[in-house]
Amino acid sequence: MHRITELIKKIAMEVFFRTHAYLVEHNKATVKRVLMDEIDWSERLIGIKGTRGVGKTSFLLEYAKENYGKEDRKCLYVNMNNFYFQGRGLADFAEDFVNQGGRVLLIDQVFKQPNWSRELRLCYDRFPQLKIIFTGSSVMRLKEENPEIGGIVKSYNLRGFSFREYLNLMTGENFQPYTLDEIVNNHEHIVKKILPSCSPARYFGDYLHHGFYPFFLENSNFSENLLKTMNMMTEVDILLIKQIELKYLTKIKKLFYLLAVDGPQAPNVSQLAQQIDTSRATVMNYIKYLADARLINMIYSPGQRFPKKPAKVMMHNPNLMYAIYPIKVDEQDLMETFFVNTMWKDQLVNQGTKNQFYLIDGKQKYRVCDARATGKVRYTGDTIYARYNTEVGRDNQIPLWLFGFLY
Repeated sequence: MHRITELIKKIAMEVFFRTHAYLVEHNKATVKRVLMDEIDWSERLIGIKGTRGVGKTSFLLEYAKENYGKEDRKCLYVNMNNFYFQGRGLADFAEDFVNQGGRVLLIDQVFKQPNWSRELRLCYDRFPQLKIIFTGSSVMRLKEENPEIGGIVKSYNLRGFSFREYLNLMTGENFQPYTLDEIVNNHEHIVKKILPSCSPARYFGDYLHHGFYPFFLENSNFSENLLKTMNMMTEVDILLIKQIELKYLTKIKKLFYLLAVDGPQAPNVSQLAQQIDTSRATVMNYIKYLADARLINMIYSPGQRFPKKPAKVMMHNPNLMYAIYPIKVDEQDLMETFFVNTMWKDQLVNQGTKNQFYLIDGKQKYRVCDARATGKVRYTGDTIYARYNTEVGRDNQIPLWLFGFLY
């Protein structure tokens, strides 16, 4: 019996290596992601979180391709969606891999493995020669909710395409990212370097419609794919990871739709509670889950945070606005959603004192406004103006698209 079990394990491992070689060979990473250079690859346990559809699987496979190639058996990609892992623990599998000379294990969708954090801890303690890089949902709170790995895991977030990454992909250029300080202080010089190579305005509208999620490159209907992805975010990521009963799914989906239709504004929690037939506290929890899933952004006034009511709720990125309620996409709302989403990576974003205004990093006022609205905007020296419908800027007036070069 023992010999049969060992034979099955050996066959399974061969199947995983064959799958790995095929996936690495056929992975088409069309643009190098900034995160690839930000990760400290010397760490032994690396977690990469991200919402569905932003390219986590492709990211793992590209790492394998760049560092090991498809035939090097020191590196192996496995997906916890495989039913094989329902009957076999991760640490047990890792032991076989290490015994065969394995050194880097790439684990996709780790949360599908029962007791995944305990299994990762076992791997970390038992196999000091093994590096594990795993992906998980943006809903997961790796350190706070998983004390077994809290002190040993290095966590990173993979985001959807920035406008810069999208522009590089569509034009074949190799534009580099800039810090916020560089954009604010040198935007006129930066724009002069970019404009001779391409016209960002030609691509900006398409990016807002479908450029955030890499699967727009697939030969299929983008809106249908995005709707499927949004459903998976609620049905799997929120329900499974937050351990919510299936009967509450319709309430979460309805809440998401109501927030989308209302547009960027402070949520009326009492009214929403009535509309989905639940308590105000539950509405606030659901809003938080939707934010964790990267379906919405919660914008707070300075000094405020959850569980207080946010000053504004908006869609996480402009692509979602077109997918969930395409008949009512307001241009100002669209541009503010882009601004908040691109700032969100490294900056603290708070609601400003008036509409269109935001406070960045607790100190600098920004206003998102239309460059063509002459006479409607009174420009002052204490505010930075992120202006759309223009490719160029001057002084404290910066073209909005350039903030898409922050990563």
